[in-house]
Amino acid sequence: MNLSLSKLQEQDILRITLRFAKRRKTKLYLVGGILRDIFLNREKANIDFDFCLKRGAIGFAGKLAKELRAGFVVLDKEHGACRLVKRIKDKGYTLDFTDFRGKTLEEDLLHRDFTINSLALELENVFKNENLDKLLIDPYEGRKDLKLKTIRIVNIKAFDEDPLRILRAFSLSAIFGFRIEKDTLKLIRAKRDKLAKVSSERIRDELFKILDRPNSYEYLVELDKLKILRNIIPEIEIMRGVKQGPYHHLDVWQHTLETVRQLENLIGELKRNKEVSDYLNQDISSERRRLSLIKLGALLHDIGKPQAMFREDGKTKFHGHERIGLEITQDVAKRLRLSNDELESLKKMVLWHLRPGYLADNEEITARATFRYFRDTAQEGASTLLLSIADQRATRGPLTSRKSRLHHEKVVLGLIKEYFKRKEEPKLVRLITGDDLKKKFGLEPSSLIGKTLSEIEELQAIGKIKTKREALKVSKKLITKLLSRKVGGGNKK
Repeated sequence: MNLSLSKLQEQDILRITLRFAKRRKTKLYLVGGILRDIFLNREKANIDFDFCLKRGAIGFAGKLAKELRAGFVVLDKEHGACRLVKRIKDKGYTLDFTDFRGKTLEEDLLHRDFTINSLALELENVFKNENLDKLLIDPYEGRKDLKLKTIRIVNIKAFDEDPLRILRAFSLSAIFGFRIEKDTLKLIRAKRDKLAKVSSERIRDELFKILDRPNSYEYLVELDKLKILRNIIPEIEIMRGVKQGPYHHLDVWQHTLETVRQLENLIGELKRNKEVSDYLNQDISSERRRLSLIKLGALLHDIGKPQAMFREDGKTKFHGHERIGLEITQDVAKRLRLSNDELESLKKMVLWHLRPGYLADNEEITARATFRYFRDTAQEGASTLLLSIADQRATRGPLTSRKSRLHHEKVVLGLIKEYFKRKEEPKLVRLITGDDLKKKFGLEPSSLIGKTLSEIEELQAIGKIKTKREALKVSKKLITKLLSRKVGGGNKK
């Protein structure tokens, strides 16, 4: 919904909170983001309320949580920061409470991050039918900076108090399309190394706010120029200046950034494709979308190249860089505290990002090769294909022809259609099971059973076998062949 003062007046949770505050004779203020969003007429599905009071926020909010039957957690005992989470019908509410950081409200607002978040409004005044501008408490001209579309620190110690604000300046700039004021930018340069003191989880959340925007490339480039990005993903440093072969026109790092840019262009081109849009908008974990994760995949897809680089016959080669990149990606994902689902998705993108290119190089893509690609990439089949197109578009060296690029895109776009087609098809019911193999051939539990079932599944998927009888007949041949290889290998040794 679009936020407005009238919309706030409709929120029953605010009325309950105000009645509770009055009973306890507590003056409560709405601060920061909710007021900023009202002036920006920003649309939000779920609403976050930030409150501050002179003192006793944790005790106040703890008792309110019981009355609201809401979830309650202490965020920062020192600053009296805590959070309530409540769901009413189809709406989710987050209510954050903090003590004043100072003797007065004005002193508290002086410790906010940016002027556009230093606005305040006494909660009781929400329900007065007066002009919001008259009721607003705005000692640091946040309203003016909203009009100027400017990100400006409230005080010179802002980044010392919380270094995460260095990154938040860019996430807010990306979300609202605001410019960062020059003195704020100058201070960011001076304080950038303080980001090392910030927890990985907090850095991750701000990074993903940037990646979630359609033009995150611009902000990644700016973060890179200011030497901030290397504080977030230090592994990128080894990619700088690593030259590639004649198929490329950029070094590994510049090619990586160009891949992100091309990926965003491609996503823009496909925005009317509902299947692709729905796929990219899926939440992978904690409201982080595949759209953001695939951009991180683009940033990491060639991160293994520097370690894999070697020269052979006068040519620069990077054989196996995807597997080295897989290991580095795991380190990055763990440091950023990504979920297991996010890690698995990233691993598939990085490990298999070359496969679509190999498929496109063949005169004919066999049913077996297609099956194996979708089997290996699983839920990331389409994201890896999108990454492949972006990767190819970012490769414009003298040996790369327009004809080969267009052929690559044609093949890969066809595979994307195939991915969504297969998603709609009912899952094949296995013709045989491991128990069938044990019973029929007297096998003990071993990897032999898994290998046989995998091959049967593949033959079934490409239409080579259709009945249980056929599956068992082929299984007999496969088991005999695999056993003979095992025996032969043993004799040879």
